Amino acid sequence: MEKKLVPCLVVSILIFCSVTHVRSDASDHRYKVGEDVPLYVNKVGPFHNPSETYRYFDLPFCSSGPTKDKKEALGEVLNGDRLVTAPYKLDFLNDKDSEIACRKRLTKEQVAQFREVVSKDYYFQMYYDDLPIWGFLGKVDKERKNDPSEYKYYLFKHLHFTIFYNKDRVIEITAQSDLNNVVDLTEDKEVDVEFMYSVKWKETEIPFEKRMEKYSQSSSLPHHLEIHWFSIINSCVTVLLLTGFLATILMRVLKNDFVKYAHDEESAEDQEETGWKYIHGDVFRYPKYKSLLAAAVGSGTQLFTLTIFIFVLALVGVFYPYNRGALFTALVVIYALTAGIAGYTAASFFCQLEGTNWVRNLLLTGALFCGPLFLTFCFLNTVAIAYSATAALPFGTIVVIFLIWALVTTPLLVLGGIAGKNSKAEFQAPVRTTKYPREIPQLPWYRKTLPQMAMAGFLPFSAIYIELYYIFASVWGHRIYTIYSILFIVFIILLIVTAFITVALTYFQLAAEDHEWWWRSFLCGGSTGLFIYGYCLYYYYARSDMSGFMQTSFFFGYMACVCYGFFLMLGSIGFRASLFFVRHIYRSIKCE
Repeated sequence: MEKKLVPCLVVSILIFCSVTHVRSDASDHRYKVGEDVPLYVNKVGPFHNPSETYRYFDLPFCSSGPTKDKKEALGEVLNGDRLVTAPYKLDFLNDKDSEIACRKRLTKEQVAQFREVVSKDYYFQMYYDDLPIWGFLGKVDKERKNDPSEYKYYLFKHLHFTIFYNKDRVIEITAQSDLNNVVDLTEDKEVDVEFMYSVKWKETEIPFEKRMEKYSQSSSLPHHLEIHWFSIINSCVTVLLLTGFLATILMRVLKNDFVKYAHDEESAEDQEETGWKYIHGDVFRYPKYKSLLAAAVGSGTQLFTLTIFIFVLALVGVFYPYNRGALFTALVVIYALTAGIAGYTAASFFCQLEGTNWVRNLLLTGALFCGPLFLTFCFLNTVAIAYSATAALPFGTIVVIFLIWALVTTPLLVLGGIAGKNSKAEFQAPVRTTKYPREIPQLPWYRKTLPQMAMAGFLPFSAIYIELYYIFASVWGHRIYTIYSILFIVFIILLIVTAFITVALTYFQLAAEDHEWWWRSFLCGGSTGLFIYGYCLYYYYARSDMSGFMQTSFFFGYMACVCYGFFLMLGSIGFRASLFFVRHIYRSIKCE
C-alpha cells in the first residue's frame, strides 16, 4: 500500500503543478489599442499589521459604476484576497491626464473614518493584469509639531499610473500618489472630493516572461545574498564543529564499550554488567501511551512529507512572487493527499508495539494536528468576523475545506491505516525483553526531561535562527522571499542536527541506565519547535511594529500551530534516528 501511495502522490503533485502554471499563465493576454485591461482593487489595511486587511470599499471610496467581484481560487481566499473592479479605467496604450474617476461628498463620519485610517498608515493593494500595485491612502503632517493635536491629516486623491508595455503585452506598472493634490481631513466637516488619475504608457524591451523578476530581485540583491550565505556558512561551521566533536566522542566511547563488553564476555561471565548493556532487557520495553506515540510519529511523518513536496514545488518555480494563493492551495491539497502516509505509519507502528485498538489510534492520528489547528482557526476566524476583516473565510470556502477533509483526507487516512494494520510488520528488537523492568537509578537534575529538551533544541535552533528572520519578515511583513535553495539547505542542516543531537542524548541516557528513551527522544527532537515559538515572542516585541488584538491573535495563534507542526515533524525525525541507533548498538553486542 505504501508503495502505491507514493506514485499517486507524485501524480497528484504533477497535476497541481500543471493547474498552478495554467492559472499563472491565465493573465498572458495580448491587448489591442484602446482595449480595457482589467484593474482590480484588492484590500486596504494598516501597513504594520499584515493580517488585518479589509475590503477596499469598506472605506467610503466612491465608484464610477456598479462594482463586480472577481472569482477567487481557494488559495486566494485563504490569502485574504477580495478583488473588486476599480473606479479607474486604464485602457491599453491610452494616455490620460487628470481624468476624474468619480466624485463624492464625504460626511463628517466618513472624514473621521478616513482620518483614523490615515493615522494608522493604511495602504491599498490593487492588481492590474495580475501585476500588484501598492500605495498609501494619505499622509500625516507632523513637521515642527510636538503636540499630536496639531497634526494635519491628508487624503491622497490623485493617482499617477505609469505602465510599461512590450508590443501588445503589459510588462510593469507603478502607481504614485500626488503629494500636493490632497484633501484636508483634520477637521470633522463635510467635504467634496474628486478622485482623479493620470495614465502614462511607456515602451520597454523587457520580455513578458521576465516581468515578475523585479519582485524577486529584492531578496536576490548582493547584500541580502551575502548575509544569507554568511548565515549558512556560519551554521555549517558551527554544526560541523559541534557534530564532529560529539561524533568523535560518541564513536570513541562506543568503541570502548564494544571492546569492554566483548572482553567481559570472554573473561568473567559472572562479572556485573554496567552502562547501556546492563539494561538490554528493558531498552525495547514498549513505552507508556504507545497509541499517542504512534499517532505523533504518523502525524510527524505526514508533515515531513508535506514539507518535502512544498520544497520540490518551490524549487521548480511554482511559488514565484504574487502567484496569489498558490502556497495555500498547495498546503491544503498536499496535506489532504498525504493523509494516507500518516494513517499507514501510525497504524503499522502501533501494531508493531502490539497495540489492539487500531481504530482509536487512527482517530487520534487524524485529530492530533488537525484538532488544535481547527480550534485555533475557529477562534481566529471569529475574531476576523468581529473585525469584518478579509481574513474571515466565507461560509462557502469553509464548506469546501470541510469537503476536502471529509472526502479526501479521511478516506486516505483510513485506507492508510488499514494497509498499515495488514502489513504484518514485526517490531525488530535485537534482544529479548525481560518480564519485569529494572528500577531506574536516581539521576542528577540535568539528566531530567526538561533540561535535556533545552539542550536538544538549542543546537538545531542556533543553526536556523538567522534564516528565521527573513522568513518572518516575508510571512509577517512585506518583504519577498524567493531564495528557496538556501532555505532548503538550512532545512537539511536542521534535520541532520536534530537527528544527531537526539541520538547523542539517547546514548547518554542509556549509559546512565535509564531505559525510558522512547518519549524522551521524541520530545528532545521536537523541542526546536518550542525554541522557534520563543523566537516569535522576541520577533513580535523587538523586530516588528505589529499591534492590536486581531494581529496579535493571528500572529501567536497561527505561529503556535506552525511550531506545533515543527514539534511533531522534528520529534518523529529524532525518534526515528534514536530507534535506528538503539537497534544498531544492541545488535552489535551479545546479550544473554
